[in-house]
Amino acid sequence: MASQSSEGIIKLSREELEALKAAFEEGNLTGVASRLQEMLESLESIQLDMGITGETGAGKSSFVNALRGLGDEDVGAARTGVVETTREPTPYQHPRYPNVTIWDLPGIGTPDFHPDSYLEQVGFSRYDIFFIIASHCFTANHAALARHIQAMDKSFYFVRSKVDVDLDSSLRRRPSSYSEVGVLQEIRQNCLEGLQAQGIRSPQVFLLSAFDLSKYDFHLLGETLERELSYHKRHAFLMALPNISLHILEKKKAAMLEHMWLVSTVACGIHATPIPGLLISCDVDVLARTLQGYCKGFGLDDDSLEKLAAQMGQPVEQMKAVIKSPLAKEISNILVVQLLLQAGSEAPKLAKEVLSSVPLLGSLASGALSFATTYKMLRSFVNAVAADAQRVLIKAFNLDAKK
Repeated sequence: MASQSSEGIIKLSREELEALKAAFEEGNLTGVASRLQEMLESLESIQLDMGITGETGAGKSSFVNALRGLGDEDVGAARTGVVETTREPTPYQHPRYPNVTIWDLPGIGTPDFHPDSYLEQVGFSRYDIFFIIASHCFTANHAALARHIQAMDKSFYFVRSKVDVDLDSSLRRRPSSYSEVGVLQEIRQNCLEGLQAQGIRSPQVFLLSAFDLSKYDFHLLGETLERELSYHKRHAFLMALPNISLHILEKKKAAMLEHMWLVSTVACGIHATPIPGLLISCDVDVLARTLQGYCKGFGLDDDSLEKLAAQMGQPVEQMKAVIKSPLAKEISNILVVQLLLQAGSEAPKLAKEVLSSVPLLGSLASGALSFATTYKMLRSFVNAVAADAQRVLIKAFNLDAKK
């Protein structure tokens, strides 16, 4: 359950749309691009702070690590244990996105727990969202904390952790009648009834295992956050998600495609220089950084691949063997120019194809041609690295490519 959040998307006023159209028609992008650069920088640097709370032993720290794509024994992982290991709010930056911080908060299971003083102690105002975690039943403490968070107009999400442990236990106790669906439904119903008994109306509970986020309700939790977070924070959340399912990879690809027109406009309107062999101008440095960011977002960098290979017990060379695109470290300005030349070779159909998909643009003036070529290059690159990321995931997890 969560408090109502604004749903934001990139929106421009009618005046800004007309100004952007006129800028392309007149070949003058600088004025519009400078305003859009602020929007792009905000999108890429927006701070997202997530607070993880719950009772001692519920798996808070393991959930923190899982969200950061780390195992409990990895360097930089949050400390875990069966006794309370978190005394003060402890921030953990995402390994690839330092603007995303996941806070491991002290436990709420003490007999003298008071939600108002607890929230003051942990610095309530700094968090965008809260995850309230329980590994068994949700108690009066969980419900009281949720009510206080909601009263302060913040979003919270109930997470029932360690469902893999319950499933294993049930299988051992009742092997002949075991049903995973039935056990999960029983867990969910018990959680809902417990929260309703504590006065929480229409609660929503997400069943998870920190040791395998690709299973159970993690995709539902992600979809809920997508709906309820503002656009900028939703983008930060999506990019920071561990690449554990084909569904997440598709979501990341969609997010990249969605803001690609911003990158293209900024690259063509600010610090743009002529590209040899093409009748366009753009900022190659910006484009190189963008392509590197796409690679890292999909886990196509040496650190991510080596970590995945170690987790799956496979040689990293097997992961790299299915990758057809350059890795993050191989992205250079020379490569960007080569990719632009490839995109520019399709100039006869470029205008109709790209400009029809971006209805903001006017005629194919020089600025629009630069935009169209850049946009085409970025889109082709994202399609290629997304396909690479899918192949790596299928190789690592032995997934069915149709899933």
